[in-house]
Amino acid sequence: MPLNRRSLLAAAGAGMAATLATRACALTMGDIFPEVDTAQGRVRGMAAGGVNMFKGIRYGGNTAGKNRFMPPTPPPTWTGVRDAYEYGQIAPQMPNSRLNDYGGLIMFDIQPGGMGEDCLVLNIWTPTLDRNAKRPVLVHIHGGGFYGGSGNSPGFDGEALARFGDCVVVTINHRLGAFGYLDLADQSGDYADSSAAGMNDIVAALAWVRHNIEGFGGDPSRVLAFGQSGGGAKTSILMAMPSAQGLFQRAGVMSGATLKLATSQQAERGATAFMQQLGLAKGDIAALRAMPFEQLLAAQATMEAADRARGEAPRSFSPSLNGVSLPRDPFDPTAPTISAHVPMIVSDVIDERAYRMNNFNLTEAGLRAFIAKRVGEARADEVLAMYRKDDPTATPFVLQARFDTDEVFRKPSLLETERKAALPGGAPVWSYLWRSPSPAYGGRYGAPHGTDVGPSLHDVRGGLNETNPDSLRLADELASVWVSFAAMGDPNNPHIPHWAPYSLPKRTTLVFDHVTQVEDDPRAEFRKFWEAEPPRT
Repeated sequence: MPLNRRSLLAAAGAGMAATLATRACALTMGDIFPEVDTAQGRVRGMAAGGVNMFKGIRYGGNTAGKNRFMPPTPPPTWTGVRDAYEYGQIAPQMPNSRLNDYGGLIMFDIQPGGMGEDCLVLNIWTPTLDRNAKRPVLVHIHGGGFYGGSGNSPGFDGEALARFGDCVVVTINHRLGAFGYLDLADQSGDYADSSAAGMNDIVAALAWVRHNIEGFGGDPSRVLAFGQSGGGAKTSILMAMPSAQGLFQRAGVMSGATLKLATSQQAERGATAFMQQLGLAKGDIAALRAMPFEQLLAAQATMEAADRARGEAPRSFSPSLNGVSLPRDPFDPTAPTISAHVPMIVSDVIDERAYRMNNFNLTEAGLRAFIAKRVGEARADEVLAMYRKDDPTATPFVLQARFDTDEVFRKPSLLETERKAALPGGAPVWSYLWRSPSPAYGGRYGAPHGTDVGPSLHDVRGGLNETNPDSLRLADELASVWVSFAAMGDPNNPHIPHWAPYSLPKRTTLVFDHVTQVEDDPRAEFRKFWEAEPPRT
């Protein structure tokens, strides 16, 4: 069971004192540079503060050249000992800009390890290397949509969680953008599964964990796959992938509920446009494979910039239905039955969409105009009054974000949760809603996308959080939820009130706020409103 911070530090201090007394302050090479045998060869990491860290371990082969757009290949083997001190490469991607203040808060501009196509690597933090320890394993899948990010980001560091929860934490890198999801099926029969390459990478990483994690003190029968935003979307998709079944026993979707994938027709149109942008004829896969990755990335960025210039949402490459690794939509029209036995936690944050907005000086009249654009002039005052009554002190900017969040994030999150709960005889699903606002920039963002990421990893050093007593309490609560869920398949633990699974019509939800409490159907009025609202055109 997770420890609280005070008892953990006391235990760690007593243990360290005893160790130093016994060894007369002498540390061996093995204490500082632990080594573990894997199926590919022996790796050497580093230890600090009671946590062993192994970075940049390869779980797959290089994806360049003939392997580009193809399923992942096995990782190389070696003799001797390979150092695992530093992060491996991140997938080719455009760097995150700090033009928007939010970008700096989440530190996505910091992605160490270099960039390239030899990016199928993972990182491990573990408190023990005892093969019989059988600690729960938390595989964190990074956010950044399907186009950016990595498991190397400082926002996804696993050290604090491994120490707090006495668990094994794994982060992974995988292919993104066109490298991970370009649909070439209609251009060559050899590429029938290219639109799932990035997802197949994640499956390969989970398979590596199953075969090797015991050596790092982990239990391959207690693996949680979870992530936020794009990481939540990828976890949703894993639930419907036949090749992923049996590789994880619990799943967590934070602010990333994904009901449907792109159709093969949509994906094929994107691939055709990409080939045209590169000046290639349809089907000229040999030339496409021979190009440097920088040229492909530049073409992808050019296409996205052209979309923005036209006032359109930028095209991005994402997994699409292909009848191979991705035979069905993740949670439409129902939850996948192949993962009915896997318990889930599905969550979102109340003001998610604030991360995409910068009009902090929005007036009440501007808020009304924003709402009217979606629901029409005739209903604008009524809907505005509903949102204003729910939170009289919120700024127009925050209520604008909350209105958009309820449709774009909250609605699919509730649908995914309800469909999982509706599976006959299936494992339970729990729902949480994060309402505690971020202190960043004086609280102007409300509780935006990603506010719960740091606390989920028991790490509040990021810009969206703060090391005040409230943030520390929330980190203890949410991190304990994930550790307990990984360990037992049930998130309940002494840090939170008793939390029942989600079911209709109760819709029991854990609400993280200034006081964390369990509520039945929180914000029911808004749920009902958006259920009845026709989809936007």
